[in-house]
Amino acid sequence: MSLLPRESETASSAAELNARIRELWADGQLPDERRPEYEALVVEWAAAALEDVQSAA
Repeated sequence: MSLLPRESETASSAAELNARIRELWADGQLPDERRPEYEALVVEWAAAALEDVQSAA
């Protein structure tokens, strides 16, 4: 059993998550109070990207 969410359970695509991550860095810096949000998005992005690769294979 995988610990990663299934494609149907993934709230956002890797591209959508990547866009949200980029928004956090829009001014070239990540404010300390936004770091937890950034870290959570990176974990979600990695899971979504893995799903994209697995479904393409």
